[in-house]
This record gives sequence, structure tokens and C-alpha cells, in this order.
Amino acid sequence: MISITEKTLQDLQFPTVLETISDGCNTDIGKEKALQIKPFRDKEELMQSLMQTSEYVSSFQNNNAIPNHGFDAISHEIKFLAIEDSFLEVGSFRKIANLSATTNVLLNFLKKFDDYYPNLNARASRVELTKDIISAIDAIVDKYGEIKDNASPALAGIRQNMNLVRGKVNQSFGSALTQYNSLGYLDDIKESFVQNRRVLAVLAMYRRKVKGSILGSSKTGSIAYIEPEATLKYSRELANLEYEEKEEITRILKNLSNVIRPYLPLLIEYQDFLSDIDVVAGKAKYANRINAILPTITEERRLFFREAYHPILYLNNKQKKEITYPQTIELKQENRIIVISGPNAGGKTISLKTVGLLQLMLQSGILIPVHERSETFLFDRILTDIGDNQSIENHLSTYSYRLKNMNYFLKKCNKKTMFLIDEFGTGSDPELGGALAEIFLEEFYHREAFGIITTHYSNLKILANELTYATNANMMFDEKSLEPMYKLALGQAGSSFTFEVAQKNGIPFGLINRAKKKIEVGKVRFDKTIATLQKERSKLEKTSLNLKEEETRAREESKKMENINTKIQQKLESYQELYDSNQKIIYIGQKIDDIAEKYFNNKNKKELIGEFLKIVEIENSKRKKATPKEVKAKVEKQKEIIAEVQVKVEEIRKEKKEKKLKPVIEKPKPILKVGDRVRMLDGRSVGSIDLIEKNKAIVNYGIFTSKVSLDELELVEAVKK
Repeated sequence: MISITEKTLQDLQFPTVLETISDGCNTDIGKEKALQIKPFRDKEELMQSLMQTSEYVSSFQNNNAIPNHGFDAISHEIKFLAIEDSFLEVGSFRKIANLSATTNVLLNFLKKFDDYYPNLNARASRVELTKDIISAIDAIVDKYGEIKDNASPALAGIRQNMNLVRGKVNQSFGSALTQYNSLGYLDDIKESFVQNRRVLAVLAMYRRKVKGSILGSSKTGSIAYIEPEATLKYSRELANLEYEEKEEITRILKNLSNVIRPYLPLLIEYQDFLSDIDVVAGKAKYANRINAILPTITEERRLFFREAYHPILYLNNKQKKEITYPQTIELKQENRIIVISGPNAGGKTISLKTVGLLQLMLQSGILIPVHERSETFLFDRILTDIGDNQSIENHLSTYSYRLKNMNYFLKKCNKKTMFLIDEFGTGSDPELGGALAEIFLEEFYHREAFGIITTHYSNLKILANELTYATNANMMFDEKSLEPMYKLALGQAGSSFTFEVAQKNGIPFGLINRAKKKIEVGKVRFDKTIATLQKERSKLEKTSLNLKEEETRAREESKKMENINTKIQQKLESYQELYDSNQKIIYIGQKIDDIAEKYFNNKNKKELIGEFLKIVEIENSKRKKATPKEVKAKVEKQKEIIAEVQVKVEEIRKEKKEKKLKPVIEKPKPILKVGDRVRMLDGRSVGSIDLIEKNKAIVNYGIFTSKVSLDELELVEAVKK
């Protein structure tokens, strides 16, 4: 059974990843669910979750994009429907209808494109598709969230009467307005609204002359707001109708609530389904941002993360436009524990956290930023001891807390466990703490657990070298600048570069030498040896890169030579054909010449024509008559060759034009003097100038001398006198 503690999640900054995923969700429920993501306990559920996310990521690139699945939460409506005899407001029904419509569209889409999204459709197939909810609500509520006039016969009658009464109200008010305005009783504004009722703006001095009900006055008291007597009667009738409308709407909403109430479990399922898809979408968006994929999940005990990035560091560096260095780490049965050493600030902890966080993300159904050839298996437990875990509440020191942690590790550690320990053994006396850390490491090793630890302790580096299925590793540093290279190198322990880093940071050399005398000679020699080995390894890596570059260049040159040889062979063949053709023409010409000579001496046309025809027949017997297809192919070939030649000619012309346009900057020619070593521009022999006369120089080549124009000479090197 997979079990990963909350401490491990916090140590590896898993909540930070969840916050980023949550930000990518569209709904409040989806955001909450994203923050609650935990490692899966069941492998089948985990694989479904990973495949669903992978399918959603693929929708960003294909033409069958997943439709919008945003929705307004109906948690409040679900609570009310669960209460017997309660009823929902009209706006709530519109939200329910929209939720149902969105779900139905998504269910139909995933069913239609099952080939593209089989795992998402498998999740969708567990949800019932029905249009009854939408039909029931649409019969009562329009798309603007208002009750329709035909929701019931009684409501239709009430609203019809209301429209008639409103007409009478407006008509009677218009008559009163015209009458009193002509008498000059009204203010300039003429009319207004008080208590949502239409009133006349009557000047205070004439208020007794206007029949009606006073509903208010202006702040200054100069205007009285009066509803005319004729209008008042119709207003009361309209108020009664409005009350009847409200009562009828309440009755309709109660009936509709009773119709929808049996679908309550389905509505809960709809909201749950859409929020699950929202979380999948959030994970897919996150995967897209960090270039994440689904690596191979194997049954074999092997973890191989190639070109793995720490996702939090990657996004932070991307925002700052800085480089993030990937790491390649492998753990397997024959190499199950890695001990990483090296100076501080070199990336040891990040490398350790990268492995732990990526494994944790993967076991929580989140895709990870690794190379597509990466693979891993699922751990039952991931145990971590990272950072300063001093417990103030329990009055425990860092070391005491770490010992409690190690005790927990010893209880839970087995072959299906991965442990990650940062700065193993620190917090106590280096000798004693190192010895205890060594025993812990041996115990984890014998239990066949997989793990990565970081340390500065020499005894742990030696132990990793002695254990068959453990290996040392170091974070590489530039041997000259002592700057971190952020690259993990397996197979060799790393030096802490304690004294080298101190010297680089300006600590006096005398103090460093005094410090060296304070510690054991063997330890200094051991650390120095490791540092030397690291430097040698760095040099070897550079040499290896240079050799690879040379090999690549050699291959390219070899390909060029092959192409040249092929072209030369083709030219030789064409020259041979041309030679054979010329020899044949010469032979025929000789024959014709013989016939012409005979004709000149003999004049026997018949005999000579016979010989000529014989030559023609012999030559024709060697020829093959081309078919129409072959003739056509030959013509097409000739056209292609002509087109290619034209293109080539155009390119040459263009190059010539460009050369003409580009100004040629001639370098100043050096002034030659006696004793300079020179050679001719088109020659290789080097000589020295013995004498210069006008524009001529006598050049001594050792065996002989030559008189050459100064313009034809170039300087090789000057002889210092």
C-alpha cells in the first residue's frame, strides 16, 4: 500500500506545485480540489489520472480541442434542494440548466472522440447523460433567467391583465399631465418617480388644486409629488395583480424545485465530473508550461530520469530569463544508493529534491519534465530528511530531531522505499555523528532501499566506494574559477574544496596553512586527492567533447570526399563515353574518306553506293530505335537540365552583382625592405630581399637569386637586425 507522509510533501515543496496547478483551474471548486491532490494509493487509479492528463495535453496540439467545461458552482443550490419543501430562486435554475448543458456537451464530445481521449471518456461514461433537467427548466425559465409568460395558464392571464392595466395607468397619467400642465400647475420637470410610481411634479402653491395622493416633496419643499386620482385607482389594481403574479411565480418555482429534486444525486455527480475535468485541465496547462511528459512506468526496480528539471526552479528561472541545468540520475538494483558530495551552493540539494519531487508528482498523477526515454517504478514510501528540522514545540535540537527521523526510517525502510537525506550525519561531532551515519547507511543498504544522500563526510564517501551496489557522485566545479557547473557526475566522490574556496574568497594564505596543520594529514591528502581527481575528470570531459567534435568534423570531411569521388567517377565515365563516341566518328570518317578517294579515282558509283549503304546498315544495326515514351522522357530530361542550368546561371549572376555591390576593402600593403622574408603571391618558396631597386627586388632563395616586381611579393616575417 502506497503511503507518503505530509512531512515528505512539505520537504519536497509539493504544495508549491499544487498552488501553480490550482492557478490554472477555471472554477473555485477545481482550485480547491487541485490543492487537495495527494499521492494515489491504487496503481490503476494513478495510471488513469496520468493518462487523462496526457490526453488533455495532446488536445492542445490536435484539431479536436476539448470544449469549454467552465461552470458556476451550484453547491448552495444542492444544499437547498436537499431540504424538503424548500424552493430555489429563478437564477439558480438557470445555473443548473447551464451546468447540465455543459456536462451533456462534454459527454457527447468525449464519446464521439473516444479514439483520441479513451481515458477521459472512461471517466465520462460513469456519468448519466440526460436532457430532462434542461427541458424541465427551459419550459419555465428563459435564457435571461426570467419566468416565461406561458409557465402556467394563471400566470399568462395575470400578466395579460397587468399589461392592460399598465396601459390604463399610462393613459390616465398622460391626460392628467396634459390638463395640469396647460393650467401652469407643474414644475419644469413636469413628472418624476416616487416609490416606483409615476407622479406629477406640482408646484407647492398649487398642490391643493390637483386631485390625487401626495407621495412626497422635494428637499426645498417647492415641489409636491402627486399621483393623479384617476391613475391612483389603476395603480392599486396593478399592485394587486403584481401580488398575484408573485404568488403564482412562487407556486411555479416550488413545483419546478420538486421536479428537479429527484435529480439531486445526478447534479452532484455533474458538478463533481466538471470539477475533476477542470483539475485535469489545470494539470495539463502546468505540464505544458514545464514541457512535462508521461515517462514509462515499469514493474522492474529502476529509476532513470534523463534530463530532469526541477519544475519550481525551472519556472522561476524562466521568469528571470536564466538557464536551468537538467540532471540525469539512475537508480537500479545494481546501483541503488547514490552519495553526492562536493562544495556548498553546487546544486547537491536541488539534485536530490529534483528526484524526490518528480517521483512524488508522478505518483500524484502529475506529468513531469524529463526526457521521453525516462522510466521509473512506483515506491510504497518516499522518506525525506531535508533542511534544518529543529523542533521548538518539542524542545528538540536539530540533531535530536534527525535521530528521531532516522529511527522512523529504520522502522519503515524496505526494498519498495526511496529515502532522500540532505547533509547526512551533520548536527553532532563529525567523528561520532559520521560513524553513526555510516551505520544507518549500511542498514538502508542491506534492506535494499533506493536512496540519495548528500554529505561532506569522508567516511561516507569511502563507504559508498566500498559497497558493491552504492556509488559516489559529485557536483562538478570548474577547476580554475571554482564556479559551480550544476552538473552531476556519477562514479566519483567530490571534494568540498574547503581551502580552495576560502582562498578564492580572500582568506589569507597564512591562515589557510595554519588551518591545514590543525587537522589530520591523511584527511587533507584524501580531500586533495579527490579534488585532483575532480579536476582531472573535468579535463577529460573537455577532451572527450573536443574528440567528439573532431570526430564529427572528420565524418563531414569523409562525406565530402565521397561526394567528390562520386562526381569524379561520373566525369570519368562521361569522358570515356565521349572518347568512345569520338573514336567511332573518326572510324566512320576514315571509311567515308576511303570511299571518296575510290570515287575520285574510279567513278564507279554503283559499287561505291553499295559500300556506303553497307557502312550505314552496320551502324544502324548497332542503334536501338527509341520508343515514343523514351523520346518524351529524353525531351523532358533535356528541359529539366536547361531549367537547372538557367537557375544556376541566375545564381551566378546574382553572386556577381552582389560582389560588385560590396565594396572591396583592401588591406594596406606592408612596405618591404632589405632583409624581409618574402614569397611570390602565387608561389610557396620563401626567400629574403638582398637589394631593392625602384620597383624591383632581388630575392635570395639560397640556391639562386631572382629579380621580382615588389607588387608580386608578400611579406612572410621580418628579420630582426
